[in-house]
Amino acid sequence: MSTTQDLVTALKAELKAAGITYAELAEHLEMSESSIKRIFAKADMPLSRIDDVLRVLKMDFAELARKVADAQPLRRELTLEQEKAVVADRRLLLMAICCMSQWTYEQVIATYTFTEAECVKYLTQLDRIGIIELRPLNRYRLQLAKTFRWRPHGPVMAFFREHVVDDYFSGGFDGEGEMLMLVHGQVGRSLAATFIERLQRVGQDFAQQHLADQRLPPDQKRPYTLVVGMRSWLFAAFRDLKRDDTPLLPSMRTAEGG
Repeated sequence: MSTTQDLVTALKAELKAAGITYAELAEHLEMSESSIKRIFAKADMPLSRIDDVLRVLKMDFAELARKVADAQPLRRELTLEQEKAVVADRRLLLMAICCMSQWTYEQVIATYTFTEAECVKYLTQLDRIGIIELRPLNRYRLQLAKTFRWRPHGPVMAFFREHVVDDYFSGGFDGEGEMLMLVHGQVGRSLAATFIERLQRVGQDFAQQHLADQRLPPDQKRPYTLVVGMRSWLFAAFRDLKRDDTPLLPSMRTAEGG
């Protein structure tokens, strides 16, 4: 929920954008300029006064509330309890993944066995959890940052490790637009972070292209899943062959699309 301070801050921005000074606002509201300045300085404004300012701006409250919501920082990670709520129902998890892929309500209904009522129910649950902000006509705004990730050792990643990883890697990665690559090597500790940033950009590019290609007809699109990982690691099959007094040698990067 938006606080009064958030609303007042948004009003200040709208007044500035409209080129309306405190003196001009005071004249419209038949108040003194000093009173207007005091109200905005305290950021403590009753809803009736907010409505008065909105009339001067020729805005409605819903529009102001949307601007406040759009200005809120996006989530980079969910809490443990939020993730537990998502993974407790696999249909809710599927809806969360669809929303993270910016699917429309109509696309979800057309693709999966959700009734309209179920679709609305799960969108409402995701709104309560904080993954989306549900809007009229079953539209939504994603509340997750581009850098969002599931908790590394949280419930959702545990679900993927148990139910998804083996299924994903069981493929041959030899189809059109598919590949599987493993690269081993040693790099400086400081450079590891640089490679991670590059891999993150690959993921962001993939996500942006997904959004851009939503305009394409269905027969020109195909679903892909990109998995990118990097960790300091030695094959389990080889660990007993390693000398105890030597540092861990190979680092592994995997980048797959399939």
